[in-house]
Amino acid sequence: MHIAIAGNIGSGKTTLTQMLANHYGWKPQFESVINNPYLEDYYKDIHRWSLNLEIYFLKERFKDMLEIGKTNETIIQDRTIFEGVYVFVANNKAQGNMSETDFNTYMDLFNLMMSFTKVPDLMLYLRASVPHLVSQIQMRGRDYEQSISLEYLQGLNNRYEDFIYKQYKGKVLTIETDNLDFLHRPADFEQITRRIDSQLFGLFN
Repeated sequence: MHIAIAGNIGSGKTTLTQMLANHYGWKPQFESVINNPYLEDYYKDIHRWSLNLEIYFLKERFKDMLEIGKTNETIIQDRTIFEGVYVFVANNKAQGNMSETDFNTYMDLFNLMMSFTKVPDLMLYLRASVPHLVSQIQMRGRDYEQSISLEYLQGLNNRYEDFIYKQYKGKVLTIETDNLDFLHRPADFEQITRRIDSQLFGLFN
C-alpha cells in the first residue's frame, strides 16, 4: 500500500510522515531536500535555477515511485511526483520562472514517466494558510527558506487547491492544519489517525 502526504512548504509533511510511520509501522519515504545540490541557489535566484531544481526533483521522485512499486511494504511518502509537476512546476511557469520551451520539455519527460507509475492508495492533503506556513518556516529556521516570498507561498497554495480538487484522480483526505498541533497535542494526532483508519479500514465512520 502507498500512502502519500501532500502540502505546501512548512505544512508539517515530514513531521507527520515520521509520526504515522512510527504509529502504523509503515516505511517512511522522504524527499531529497538536504542533499539537493540546487536548493540554496534556487531560493537565491528562482528564475535561473527553476528548471535545474525541478528536473532534479523529478528524477528523485520517479526513482522513489519505481522503488515503491516493487515493494510489498506499506510506504508513507513525504510529497509525490504529482505535486512536483502540478504544483511547483506549474507555479514556476505561471510566475515566469520557467520558459514555455523548458516547461514543455519537462512535461514531455513527465508524461513518459507516467506510463510506469500509478497514483497512491491514499493522499493526505495538509491544507494550511500562508500565515500558518510562514510561522512554521520561521520556527524551523532553515536559512535557505527565509527568503521565500509571500507571493510564492500563495501561488503554491493556489496551485495545491487546483491540483487536489480539480486535477488529481486519486483518493484524498484533507486535513486542515492551522489549528492543529499534532506533534505536541496527542488528541490532534489521534484525530488524524482516526480519519485515516476510517478511510483505509472502514473504522469510526
